[in-house]
Amino acid sequence: MKVFKIFIAALFLGLTLPMYAQEPQEVRTESSEEPAPTEEQTPEEFFDDPNDTVPPVDDILERKLINEKLVLDYEPMREADLFWSKRIWRELDVREKMNQRFMYTEAPFFKVLTEAISKGQIRAYADEKFKTRLKVDEISQKLFSIDTTPIVNTETYEEELKITRNDIDYTSIRKFRIKEVWYFDAESSTLKCRILGIAPIQDKEDDQGNLKYSAPMFWIYYPNCRKVFAKTRVFNEGNDASPLTWDDIFEMRFFSSYIYQESNVQGMRLHDYASFKDNGVDRLLESQKIKETLFNFEHDLWSY
Repeated sequence: MKVFKIFIAALFLGLTLPMYAQEPQEVRTESSEEPAPTEEQTPEEFFDDPNDTVPPVDDILERKLINEKLVLDYEPMREADLFWSKRIWRELDVREKMNQRFMYTEAPFFKVLTEAISKGQIRAYADEKFKTRLKVDEISQKLFSIDTTPIVNTETYEEELKITRNDIDYTSIRKFRIKEVWYFDAESSTLKCRILGIAPIQDKEDDQGNLKYSAPMFWIYYPNCRKVFAKTRVFNEGNDASPLTWDDIFEMRFFSSYIYQESNVQGMRLHDYASFKDNGVDRLLESQKIKETLFNFEHDLWSY
């Protein structure tokens, strides 16, 4: 009797369990919704969308504020308010720690200048008085050199000259000259500074690689270049989300330099004087002395 009850219970369970079983359903994922590539399609053709023409942005968003940045013009000034002025020439060395942004790998400052000149956005001049304007072709010729190397032709066994073009390395420009005017504005009773020109310095070497002399390649008139500089990004070490521009660098004077000339009767530079010619330490001390004289001039006008 007990065996018969067990048989009836097993038969009942066998008939009722299939009624409650879950029907199989197809599981769809994101990958299964996309059609698989056919045998005729290569992986490149399958993922190549002709409508996808927008390149990816190397950031969390596309930054447009710099391109829309406007330049504040200098305030108008009357000649009668120009109480005192002094012309100063400085030399900026990009190898100094504070000037490393001038060698920014994405866009070195010298590359910014040459590209803007080639596009006609900036005018270049041959002298620091901005009298002789240089053409774009003349600037392009300064950006490369031609070397000739004698080689032997393997077929004729005759000596021939191989011409090689060497494009200039943007990192080879290590110094810039800055021409500026320090002046006292009688209207605001403050001492101010305004940059007039900037010039990249190129080192000339002999055949043995020894330095012969250094000379400016060209001069640019800085006030006319501010609109271009204001739209060119510069690396900001403290905050990637708030980059600086070259206009910010020069207007806020975020650079290190030393004075190599001040306006004088003979028009001589510091190293032209006999006492400073072969003594670089004394030239730096004299440069610091001129700098202190400029800052003390404003304080000496006041009495307490």
